[in-house]
Order: sequence, then structure tokens, then C-alpha cells
Amino acid sequence: MPEPALKLLMVASEAAPFAKTGGLADVVGSLPPALHGLGHDVRLVMPWYRAVSKVTGRLRASRRKLSVPMGGRVFQVGYRAVDNRGVQVYFIDLPEFYDRPGLYGEQGLDYPDNAERFGLLSRAALELARELDFVPDVIHSHDWQAGLVPVYLRRKLWRDPFFAGSGSLFTIHNLGYQGVFPLESGRILGLDQSLLTPEGLEYYGQISLLKGGIGFSDQVNTVSPTYCQEIQTSEYGMGLDGLLRARSNQLHGLLNGLDESLWSPASDQALAKSYSPQTLAGKAACKSALQKELGLLSSSRTPLAAMVTRLDSQKGLELVLENWDRIMSRKLQLVILGTGNPDFERRLADAARYYPGQARVLLQFNDDLSRRIYAGSDLFLMPSRYEPCGLGQLIALRYGSVPLVHATGGLADTIVDPQSSADQANGFVFREYRHESLLEGLDRALAAYAEPKGWQMLMQRGMTQDLSWARAAGQYVDLYRLCTKDRP
Repeated sequence: MPEPALKLLMVASEAAPFAKTGGLADVVGSLPPALHGLGHDVRLVMPWYRAVSKVTGRLRASRRKLSVPMGGRVFQVGYRAVDNRGVQVYFIDLPEFYDRPGLYGEQGLDYPDNAERFGLLSRAALELARELDFVPDVIHSHDWQAGLVPVYLRRKLWRDPFFAGSGSLFTIHNLGYQGVFPLESGRILGLDQSLLTPEGLEYYGQISLLKGGIGFSDQVNTVSPTYCQEIQTSEYGMGLDGLLRARSNQLHGLLNGLDESLWSPASDQALAKSYSPQTLAGKAACKSALQKELGLLSSSRTPLAAMVTRLDSQKGLELVLENWDRIMSRKLQLVILGTGNPDFERRLADAARYYPGQARVLLQFNDDLSRRIYAGSDLFLMPSRYEPCGLGQLIALRYGSVPLVHATGGLADTIVDPQSSADQANGFVFREYRHESLLEGLDRALAAYAEPKGWQMLMQRGMTQDLSWARAAGQYVDLYRLCTKDRP
């Protein structure tokens, strides 16, 4: 007998296409529709940011307000709703918190009341479920912004029969972002004194909302098996490795998927020409068009390497800069697209000026251009210091751009080097986080590029992999059922 469909309440601070700053939005935008496709009833809750209405248009506000108690105040909160591929998405509407130019801050500075803004999101999501009479089998919250959901569920609402059968899952997308605030923030969040201790949310004299999510959920997962192991070490644990090791029996690594309806070279309207694993001539046309667009010599023989990345120290940019002259001494072209740390922006732009015939650094966020770079590049560089899962290498595989990656997190889980398995290889991997190792990996990739038949096999193997969310969603369903196993 098949197991019954699940009722799932998902809480997150961002989701594509409504609001996005990074990979979290891609996951939360894609996982719920994939779960819906498997027959489950999924409701997603996120803030009604100013930016959301640019995507949805004006949505009718709820007639009734939610009364949301938090820290001695009772907020009167509205909500709005829209359907996204079969999933009802609810937006928590409180202008004093969310009607702002940014999601988390402006001009590089966080909003000072972020603890209260996202504590309110966590509490309001639970009150909304009650208002809708939607009794969830599992409440799935994401990252520090929703880290108080399981805390409120287990410490504020533990006597509430409405949630008595609800399990909880907390997903860590990046342990580097922990939602750390002054200890006195606990008062405005309605946290009792017992929660402001090392056994609760206290974190080196402050509080961490991410720690709350990890400590109070029934189950916890990260977004790749290798990252799951890495964060239990002092090197990658960001001060929470002890707690994560203590919860190792409830800690799981589930690899993200790729929304193949959104990322397909056969249907991508941003490309000069469509292509597939069987019709690769279109990719050659995309490369030629990209070279012309960027003012580079149009040459099919010259390998074109690319990075589409946030300009952050996590992404291995120091290795690229340390190797810059040596990379440029190879017969290749290099394109980097992204924004981020002003120091990296300046240093990369300066470095590119010395090699105007080979290098382009484009300091912008441009979705259509990023797609043309994935399609037009031969080699995709991801030398990340650490990478929980990574989306770039998955897109690169789908578009036939062969990844060169550092062996960490999801990069280690998705890219197979010819030295490890010639029959399963889909890219190149360097093991040690040193600039010499990156250069050695690059040289091996360039040597392989000089053998067209072998290179085409690498491309086609990556393009035909099952990277879909349907695979990943099935694994989440298994984890949801684990969350409910001990519930009444």
C-alpha cells in the first residue's frame, strides 16, 4: 500500500522567482513544486518584500489579520497569496519590517532589526498555518532566517494540540551565515532565560538563530553529503561542530537538484542557438557569439574558461588572483561575471586590464549574460574554499561546460575526475586548496581539451546526468517521513 501524501509547511526568507540573493532562493523556488509533482500538499511562507510585487503584481491583501505575539508585543500581520506551479505561496505582510529596498540590508550593511524581522516571520508562519487550518505533517524551515520556527514550535507551542503531530526539519544551506545577534535580542524575540544559555541559542556571548534551528528540530540536513561530514569538523564547523556532532544521528546530507525546466540549452531563449547532447553544433555557435559579444577573438580552437560567481573569499578567488599571470600564459580566454566584495572587484578588474585580448571581468549581475556564458564556455572554474552544494557546476554540466573544481562539499559529490574514474568522469578535480593545485588541474583540463573526441564525451556525460529535483525531492520525502515517525 502506498504511503499517504504529506502536508508540508515550508518557511524561508527568499524563493525564486519572487526574491533572491543566492542559492537558497533557487532551492526554495524549486523544491516545493517538485514535491507537489510527487503528490504532496506544500505551502510556502516568506516575507512580502517590496521587491516581490515587481514579480507578482499587486496581490489582494487578506481581509483578516494574524495576531502574532512576540516579545511582549502582539503584531497585527496581513498576508497575501499566489500559486506557483501548484504550490500556494503565502507572503507575510508587515510593512514596518518588509517594505524596504533590500531583503537583509542596504549598501553592504545589515538592517539592525533583522533578528526581530525574521523572528516575526518564524512566529507568523505558525500562526498562518492555524489561520488556514492547515495542519502540517512536517514544518520545513531554511537557514538562520527561519531558525526560530522549531524553537517556537517546541518551546512556545508544545502544548498546542494543533501542532502535536507536526514534525520539524531544518536545512542548513550555508553554515557561514548564522544569524548572530546580541544576547539582549532574546527578549524582543520572546525567548525565555533558559534558551539564552549554551544548551539553547547562546553562541560566544551572543545568540545564533541558526543554532536554534539545529538544536530544536527533529531532523537536520545540509545540501550535500560531503558538506554534511565537513561541518562536523573544527575546520568547517564555524564553532558549531560540537553541536553538529552531538546531533550526528539526526544530521543528513541531501544533494540539491537543478530545475531542468529553467536550465536547458535546448529551450533557453537567452542563447544564440539552442543545442542538446545530440546536437552540439549549437554550442559552438554559442561560443562564437559570446566571443563576439565580449570583444574576444572568435576562435573555436582557443578554450574559453569562465566563472559566474559571487565575488567572495569563499569562492576561491585568491587562488585565481595568485595564479593570474600563469593562467594568462596558457592559450585560453577567461571570462568572470559577478559582483560582491569591493576589494575582489577592484583586483580582478585591474588584473584583466593587463590582458585585454584574453580576459574579461564583468562586474554585474545579469541572468541572460550568465546563461550565454554557461553555454559559450568550454571550461567552468569553481575553485571554492568550501561549497555546501553549489549550483554553478550543476548548470555548467547541463550546458556542456566542463567543470574544474576544488574537492569540497557538493563539488566533491557531483564532479568525477578522469583520474578517479575514466568511465564516469564529467570534469576535473584538484584536492588541495593551493594555487599550485588549481594550476595543475587547469593544465590537465587544457590537455584534455586538445583531444576533441574525449572532450566531447566529457561534455555529453555531464549533459545527460540526472540532476533533476525529482530525484532530490524523493530523498526529502524519505526524510520528512523520518521526522513524523515518532509523532502521534
